Amino acid sequence: MAEDGLITLKSAFGPAETMGRLEAEVKTRGMTVFAHVDHAAGAAAAGLPLRPTDLLIFGAAKGGTPLMQSAQTAGIDLPLKALVWQDEAGATFLSYNDPAYIARRHGLGASADAAVGAMSGLLREIARTATTSP
Repeated sequence: MAEDGLITLKSAFGPAETMGRLEAEVKTRGMTVFAHVDHAAGAAAAGLPLRPTDLLIFGAAKGGTPLMQSAQTAGIDLPLKALVWQDEAGATFLSYNDPAYIARRHGLGASADAAVGAMSGLLREIARTATTSP
């Protein structure tokens, strides 16, 4: 499903396995993992309940730099992020921002089309690998 630039896929795996598969695939593709934010652990440390909600921040300069060369404000949406989360019924999902949405948001011109297309395809492949059985 896609809504307001957010692409969400249901995972065939639980939250921990989905995140593990996501991180492994990102690294396999030669991308850098910049940070891993476990929102549920942060909530627990504050004495608050939160279902599994785990954010991975990752990217590659070759992919993101062309977008920032067109509009430096794109840096607010880069590096890329993917959120693995579990709903109230126990289903696991992976959500990420659609690169085409990022391009529209920052008014990127046609010069960024190739980079946006490549980024979109790569994210789609990474997300599918992280959420589906072979």
